[in-house]
Amino acid sequence: MVLKKYVHNSISSKDTIKYKKALLAMNYRRYFSINHPSEYIIVNIPAAQADYYKNNSLLINMRIVAGKEKRQTPTIASYITDITTFPYWNVPHSIGVKEILPKVQKDDNYLEQENFDVVDAKGNIIEESELNWKDYNEKNFPYFFRQSTGADNALGVLKFNFKNPYSIFLHATSWQGVFKKDDRFLSHGCVRLEKPFELAKALLKNKINIKELKNSKADTPSNTITLSHKIPVFIIYMPVAIAGQNVYFLKDVYGLIQ
Repeated sequence: MVLKKYVHNSISSKDTIKYKKALLAMNYRRYFSINHPSEYIIVNIPAAQADYYKNNSLLINMRIVAGKEKRQTPTIASYITDITTFPYWNVPHSIGVKEILPKVQKDDNYLEQENFDVVDAKGNIIEESELNWKDYNEKNFPYFFRQSTGADNALGVLKFNFKNPYSIFLHATSWQGVFKKDDRFLSHGCVRLEKPFELAKALLKNKINIKELKNSKADTPSNTITLSHKIPVFIIYMPVAIAGQNVYFLKDVYGLIQ
């Protein structure tokens, strides 16, 4: 095993960050070598990449965008149960009042330009022109923002759903250029995928129309497609990469290895 040899031959002290990173990576690799299912997805936060495996073969490798340091993507083990096409983005209230509300107060056209509706807690649309925006701040704003479906939606046109206590999910994005960046820790916690169409096609086979997704229009009706079987998804924090016989230590982006 490459990591085991590296630890034995190249790390003399057990009280080092490198040793702790290597030990964490060994534990992850040991778990997956013993317990891995026939089909699964691994998202490695420090590497900012995701891998889809089936029958011991790596079928899809892609870059991702993970959470920024102040809004970290949590580690999760769950199952993808369904995929939503043309999802709405129901903006978390904290993001809405801190980021969107100030933009609306500065620009009367912001909501229309970005395809946002104002909704109440039950999802009923509120006529935004009747609201006196100057009266609101992040402590007293009683409504929510919801972005309409379409290619310009922050979630793109695909959302991969799995149960977890953090309201985290995998999704497409309206800005593919972000995957050219080396530093891809930019989200509010959810994971943006570089190749969402390839992954959706692999999971849904003939149940999804990729051409329709790529030619999406604003306000296309949203739809949720249930997978024929649950797909395990593991979001892990492993700041080590192995290529052949070489071991590479990745940046501890969240400062978790101490």
